Amino acid sequence: MNWELMPKTLEGQITMEKTPSYFVTREAPARISAMSRETKLIVVVRDPVTRAISDYTQTLSKKPDIPSFESLTFKNRTTGLIDTSWSAIQIGIYAKHLDNWLQYFPMDQILFVSGERLISDPAGELGRVQDFLGLKRIITDKHFYFNQTKGFPCLKKAEGSSKPHCLGKTKGRTHPNIHPEVVQRLRDFYRPFNMKFYQMTGRIFGWND
Repeated sequence: MNWELMPKTLEGQITMEKTPSYFVTREAPARISAMSRETKLIVVVRDPVTRAISDYTQTLSKKPDIPSFESLTFKNRTTGLIDTSWSAIQIGIYAKHLDNWLQYFPMDQILFVSGERLISDPAGELGRVQDFLGLKRIITDKHFYFNQTKGFPCLKKAEGSSKPHCLGKTKGRTHPNIHPEVVQRLRDFYRPFNMKFYQMTGRIFGWND
């Protein structure tokens, strides 16, 4: 996270860099702020319960012998105490991570993109991104088609290619069946954090429905 590692940017250009772990890394805001306080930040968030199950599914595909989702979720199954030290749970406490970022960046330099709306209305959500970056709205509905197999929208034609571009094989995996009671317990756990996050961002993401 320093200038030397970034490509040279000419006037009229925007340089972007993507790393999933920045938002939840404690030291990241101070380091990025030290590099450039004008940096704009874009964070894609999704329902933290779905995100935790997806995180587990990804790990399960690499390590099939890991414990069950349920046993990793609870510190104590009888009392229903959630294990917040498990990263799959910890990452979804968005309000806590945002608190850390707001010590270094004002809210108007941070855009939160809805992962759900990226699927249901990709052009609309990317319209918000283009506005945030001060770009003309060039990406529209005509750039996407819905891939029934993946369950995601795909780009009709990626730049510099004649072929459509869809998300890779690691995306859209079938999630394991999680007991509804476990899902409900997680929804109850995340609800106050979600409400705080909605207040902080001024946007209702609809995860408590």
